[in-house]
Amino acid sequence: MTVVLVPVVMRFGADAVFVVGILAGILIVTAAVTGLGRYLAFIPWPVVEGFTVGIATIIFLQQVPAALGVMNPPRGNTAAVALRVVGSSFKNGNAAAAILLAVVVVVMVVANRIRHTLPSSLIAVAAATIVAKLAHFDVARIGTLPHSLPIPTIPSFHGASSLLGPALAVAALAALESLLSAKVADGLADLPRHDPDRELFGQGLANLVSPLFGGMPATGAIARTAVNVRAGARTRAAAMFHSLVLVLVVLFAGGLVSQIPLAALAGVLMVTAVHMIEPLNVRAVVRATRSDAIVLVLTAITTIAFDLIFAVEVGIVSASLLALRNIARTSSASIESFDTPPEVDGETEAALLHEHIVTYRIDGALFFGAAQRFLTELSAVSDVKVVILRLPQMQMLDATGAHALGEIVTNLERRKITVLLKGPRAAHIRVMGAVGVFDRLASEAHTFSALDDAVRHARLHVSRTLHPPASLVDVLSGADVMDSAAMREDTSLGRVR
Repeated sequence: MTVVLVPVVMRFGADAVFVVGILAGILIVTAAVTGLGRYLAFIPWPVVEGFTVGIATIIFLQQVPAALGVMNPPRGNTAAVALRVVGSSFKNGNAAAAILLAVVVVVMVVANRIRHTLPSSLIAVAAATIVAKLAHFDVARIGTLPHSLPIPTIPSFHGASSLLGPALAVAALAALESLLSAKVADGLADLPRHDPDRELFGQGLANLVSPLFGGMPATGAIARTAVNVRAGARTRAAAMFHSLVLVLVVLFAGGLVSQIPLAALAGVLMVTAVHMIEPLNVRAVVRATRSDAIVLVLTAITTIAFDLIFAVEVGIVSASLLALRNIARTSSASIESFDTPPEVDGETEAALLHEHIVTYRIDGALFFGAAQRFLTELSAVSDVKVVILRLPQMQMLDATGAHALGEIVTNLERRKITVLLKGPRAAHIRVMGAVGVFDRLASEAHTFSALDDAVRHARLHVSRTLHPPASLVDVLSGADVMDSAAMREDTSLGRVR
């Protein structure tokens, strides 16, 4: 949000942030009404787990400066800053902050072991605040809070058209982070899955209302959501109670809360970050397949090294590419032998006919990821007169695959090899027709719905090729010869027309 909003403030002023928030709210509500939230289901599990590991690491590292009492840490990548702070804490660190950090960790661990339903984070923060007060620790604290709620005002929408770009970016960020927060919470709470469109609708309404009170654009916060779930939250009442407590704090307890040490809050977030990572889930993904392990690790590293949105993009793209590679590997074109060898006059002729007809069964998907391999395999056939392509088991065909199929047919026909198609599906016929493959074969009566018909046609074609008519009379009577040959073959197969 900061990356998007700071340039807006510098160019249009602080009031523009409120307009951006309202416009983003309208966009998010529209996305919810049109059902765009359901597309989060297409984010693979390894991406979600890798994102969870990465964001938990980021949350933990972000707290290092406050936990060690280092104020005004250097800016830069979170991991790099944390390493520099740890290195300099031996000289510039605050031992009191480290003590409060230890108090929070110990109290939370002990409280969880005594009873899981205890509000361990609240108890730990209270304990650390009391210790800091009694020991007169010189540590950074939350500081002064407002003592009243702001009055709602409607911002000026003058020049709002110039803010549509930032509003779209804010809407995308708010929607994605909110839905990912909800998805992470699903895993932490082990409850029925959230409704993504309802989540977007709620976030959209929040962005419509928040700017009226001088608030920034809102989004689901993974850190606070995780703390909420770990504290025992299971329903929407928890969020409502959370908001009510914040209102009461602002109105009546600002002075008390202002004394809470930042090191205590850092400790709560560190413990929560550790609990966000589910070792069983991570181990299951890593052990599943090498591709899943690569996606998880890549997403986690990208989250830590760059940012949330880029990490999700990298994770989805890498998962998609690896999935396409795996699909392409499962696709195959295998040679099939006839269930019943062709029976004609003479064993030598039968063997010759059998050798000059090849049947390929195409399984899986013939798409851009596998087209080149199919083209290489099927174009390499030799010493045959007819190639029968069996297509009923082909699950997917795209334009690239159909184009490759057309190249296969063209290459084989140039080598005087006839191509027959058996059983293409209606959807595949449409794709092949669009690239001009099916029309040419259909016009030549080279498509068949039954394998027996395709094999019979192939045998007749080979027979005619190996024994061409010797005279004009034979040419004129070629149809009768083919019909009698078909009759002999049908009789041999036990089918008399």
